[in-house]
Amino acid sequence: MIKLRLKRYGKKRAASYRIVAMNSRDRRDGRPLEELGYYNPITDETRLHVDAIAKRLKDGAQPTDTVRRILEKASLLEPAKAKA
Repeated sequence: MIKLRLKRYGKKRAASYRIVAMNSRDRRDGRPLEELGYYNPITDETRLHVDAIAKRLKDGAQPTDTVRRILEKASLLEPAKAKA
């Protein structure tokens, strides 16, 4: 299964993340299938490759919870309904 998730990089205590498409069984910092964007939680900066993300979602890739929130904030996904 392909997942859209965060790949950590940067210095200690100053992490940044790349939003990547990866096989769900691969390790967090392994080789991604495709890099789809960038997220810096310290400055709250986000850069997304919208076309590539839309293609991956259309092909059935599942975003992790954190990536889902980032995509909802960027209006690429509809907000998920609360679980009952």
